[in-house]
Amino acid sequence: MNKRVVILWLCLFVRAVSLMAQDVPAGVVTAFKKGDSQELNGHLSDKVELILENRSINVDRRTAEGKMAAFFSGNQVSGFTVNHQGKRNESGFIVGTLATANGNFRVNCFFRKVADKYVIHQIRIDKTNE
Repeated sequence: MNKRVVILWLCLFVRAVSLMAQDVPAGVVTAFKKGDSQELNGHLSDKVELILENRSINVDRRTAEGKMAAFFSGNQVSGFTVNHQGKRNESGFIVGTLATANGNFRVNCFFRKVADKYVIHQIRIDKTNE
């Protein structure tokens, strides 16, 4: 009897941890690591605010993908590291460092939950002085 109770609690704990780990889509981190705008497109909201080096635009998903493709082609990506991430209620964020041939960039991605899926509604990319 005790074994079953322990196994049941262990299964519930593992399930809760796995659900919490799904807050920020892993595909977003992978897309930034590869500099892949097409993979990033799968995680974009219908409307996205892009802030690329202090220039802000509100665009649809297709235009956002094109702008990110242009950014990635002008800045050959060599890596991406997540520095912070979190979630509150129906939103989440990641803050990371994008390493490129032209230097490092700070990336802020903000998510909102739409139909049980977190989608990006804002991407901010700024050059760092490191």
